[in-house]
Amino acid sequence: MTTRRSIQSDASTKYGTGKGMPAERELELKAEMRKLELTRVVEAPRQHVFKAWTDPGQVSQWWGPNGFTNPVCEINARPRGAIRIHMRAPDGVVYPMEGIYREVIEPERLVFSSSALDKEGRPLFEVLTTVTFAEQGERTSLKLNARVTRATNAAAPYLDGMEQGWTQSLERLDAHLSKK
Repeated sequence: MTTRRSIQSDASTKYGTGKGMPAERELELKAEMRKLELTRVVEAPRQHVFKAWTDPGQVSQWWGPNGFTNPVCEINARPRGAIRIHMRAPDGVVYPMEGIYREVIEPERLVFSSSALDKEGRPLFEVLTTVTFAEQGERTSLKLNARVTRATNAAAPYLDGMEQGWTQSLERLDAHLSKK
């Protein structure tokens, strides 16, 4: 059975804390830095893949680049539900992010906005991420689109690593699902 849930909201709003991104700190992004699209075929049924994206216990196992852990992983996968993940790098540095789900269509689609936060809890950049899940027999074709909606000057190094980070996260997702 397919459940459809969605929400429309302003991408320029800082979700969860009410703190906005100061306009004078915004970075003018090149077109190639603004969008990322990745497609991957996962060796698991669509329902399992969708659950791996919406169950905090599973997300904490695969989210982030290689070597990262997630000591905080709070997910409420429903429209207006919060997402909060703190990624800990191998060197111990913690990279917090938070956001909100805009659309949840089980098991077909997730749309969420997220912001990486600086040391003061202010957003460095905001990304609108859409993940679709298509059945391919017992496998799932996963398509991820991430679009940067706002960014500060301090965001540039993080955005440079966005493709590598998502690629490694999806590889970790695949490995996580292959254990099930």
